[in-house]
Amino acid sequence: MELKTLLNILPLITISTAVIVTILIEAFSKKSESLNYWISIVILLFTVFYSILDINNQQLNFSNTLHSGGITNLFYFILSLTALLVIISSRNYLVRINYHHGEYYILVLNSLLGMFLMAASRDLILTFLALELMSLNFYVLAGFNRKIIFNNEASLKYFLLGAFASGFLLYGIALIYGSAQTTNIITIVENFNDLLLKNIFILGLVLLLIGFSFKVASVPFHMWVPDVYEGSPTIVSALMSTAGKTAAFSALIVAFYGSITSQVNFEIISKIISILAIASMLIGSITAIAQSNIKRMLAYSSIAHAGYMLIGIAAGNKIGMSGVIFYLTVYSFMNVAAFILVSLLENDSEKRVSLNDYAGLSNSHPYYAALMSIVMFALSGLPPFGGFFGKYYVFLSAVRADLTYLAVIGVLSSVISAYFYLRVVVYMYFRKGEETQFAFSSSADNFVLVVCTLFIIQLGITPNLLLNQITRFLP
Repeated sequence: MELKTLLNILPLITISTAVIVTILIEAFSKKSESLNYWISIVILLFTVFYSILDINNQQLNFSNTLHSGGITNLFYFILSLTALLVIISSRNYLVRINYHHGEYYILVLNSLLGMFLMAASRDLILTFLALELMSLNFYVLAGFNRKIIFNNEASLKYFLLGAFASGFLLYGIALIYGSAQTTNIITIVENFNDLLLKNIFILGLVLLLIGFSFKVASVPFHMWVPDVYEGSPTIVSALMSTAGKTAAFSALIVAFYGSITSQVNFEIISKIISILAIASMLIGSITAIAQSNIKRMLAYSSIAHAGYMLIGIAAGNKIGMSGVIFYLTVYSFMNVAAFILVSLLENDSEKRVSLNDYAGLSNSHPYYAALMSIVMFALSGLPPFGGFFGKYYVFLSAVRADLTYLAVIGVLSSVISAYFYLRVVVYMYFRKGEETQFAFSSSADNFVLVVCTLFIIQLGITPNLLLNQITRFLP
């Protein structure tokens, strides 16, 4: 193996090494919690900066199965930064619930390794292994605080439904291999037009899409989302709803964008994805209105946002794919901030998540009320925040692809969603409630909240700074 190849996959090697080191520390050190926390931060800071420094070096490695540089490094950057922000806030949260253990950081790093592999993979078998690596760690993280019954319930539901979805994905890969005689995505793309003449290949493609749809939380494969987000530790929900969704969409983009750029018949796939997008947007937004639990509301919101992003995939053009990646970046900052604010209000009980608990928050904690308002405005897609341009680019891609009806339904869904987002703001500023006591917030929590807020505002004011970089690396 050449040194150049090792440097190409250095982010993967770094995370793998970090996992091994943190496991050894957990086994032999009595201070594993603190050591693993700082090791995780240092490693993630390295991958954040290295992914940008090496972004122009685009290569295919290991017989065209692993990609490095370009769009892969962009995903490395988004995933690393999201995981870094979550980990920085995790220690205060875990100490608060009296469940701070070193294995938490091992699980997060191991899940991140799976996400990295999903973004880099150019082979369906490797994609499946990467997805399972991420998912297995998420199953454990969902039930990390096993003293609370809802954590155990969330973990079990996620595991059972996740295993069911993995069956669809694996069977789809088997059918694709049976018809294409390969699992290499690049080779499949080159012969896509001929393969579409085979019914077995189309069936395999549909099953593959079902498996990915479960991971991105789109309707009708969304049933696990509200229960898992509500039952999991809040900081874990932040990671699953952002980095997990980004990784799943990275695999979707790799699997289908190559087909589009090869000028193949994309209509069959586009129609299926359009149906998933419409169902996700409408069901996610309408159902969120009925939620009084803010974690469940954010869960259904996540389903609706998956629908918006699927519009860009269905459009199948360059602006659509770049819009999806831009959307994923902004959404990661918005949701990390939202869940951290929710975790602070929960205190150590993990019960204060009702909408009524936010009544009068502007009087007792104006700083946190203002931050939550910015996050809610951004999630609803109001300018001048990054969420506005996230939706704008995917809607624009639909119009340019002659799928204007998707953009229209997306706008209607956004109008519906504005109700439940702005309702949180109304409760904080215009409703009287009992004196709300926030949990002790560390400087780390405040740092993460400020970073997320600045990115949300900056990407709303100068979206081209990120969009131009994304477009530059899309073929």
